[in-house]
Amino acid sequence: MTGKQNGDLPKSRRWEIPDYSEQVFADRRTRFAIVIPVINEGERIQAQLREMSEAGHMDLADTVIVDGGSTDGSLDVLTLGRCGIRALLTKTGPGKLSAQLRCAYAWVLDQGYEGIVTIDGNGKDGIEAVPAFVNALGEGYDYIQASRFIAGGSAENTPLSRSAAIRLIHAPVLSLAAGHRFTDTTQGFRAYSRRYLLDDQVQPFRSIFDRYELLAYLTVRASQLGYWVKELPTRRDYPESGVVPTKIDGLRGQFDLLVTMFKAAIGAFHSSSGKKGRHH
Repeated sequence: MTGKQNGDLPKSRRWEIPDYSEQVFADRRTRFAIVIPVINEGERIQAQLREMSEAGHMDLADTVIVDGGSTDGSLDVLTLGRCGIRALLTKTGPGKLSAQLRCAYAWVLDQGYEGIVTIDGNGKDGIEAVPAFVNALGEGYDYIQASRFIAGGSAENTPLSRSAAIRLIHAPVLSLAAGHRFTDTTQGFRAYSRRYLLDDQVQPFRSIFDRYELLAYLTVRASQLGYWVKELPTRRDYPESGVVPTKIDGLRGQFDLLVTMFKAAIGAFHSSSGKKGRHH
């Protein structure tokens, strides 16, 4: 099925959302939702969901899994049910990470949630920070970015080349474009308010957001439009050895990330229609 535009969502807005299927296990219970994008994460996602469930995160915010087409059996219904997952969305249309997120964000907004926390499903992010993101949304922040590089954050076994690229290139370029200093701009651990995602000058539900574009775009656009933004310290752990879980596919993925960064910085993804965001 495709995403809907019900409730208080503007009927005139045309959203471009890939086809997806949905399995809903429970009714909405909370103000905010947690969205976890995954594809073939195996035991990593199962362990993460168990840890989040034991920490009470499923009671703090309804949790939605958005699958990019896993074939490893890691998202079986029994596991999801035991962990208290609210819904499983499976993208069946084209696209990579940004397409998955468009499916999930459209579904969550259609359900009436006031904000979204996104955390990767590969086990690298410290789930203990989830309550701080939910609290920040409740305090009125519109974009909250995780950072391993600020006081209170930590980074374990981050490849040196990746750390240097983030700190010396990616974060400075996007910070300059945003007009707000960010220290860790490639992390998918972040949160957005409903009002930010529904701003007519944002419009995240466009097919140009297919791979990594949506993350970079939403990083720069919030402060440009006067929304409240902040970073929160988080833990980001890479394995000491073996295959590094990542959504960046080799040299092609790294090249795409750089191209996307520059496009976001020069405003290539901007939407100029509608009203402006709120200012503080």
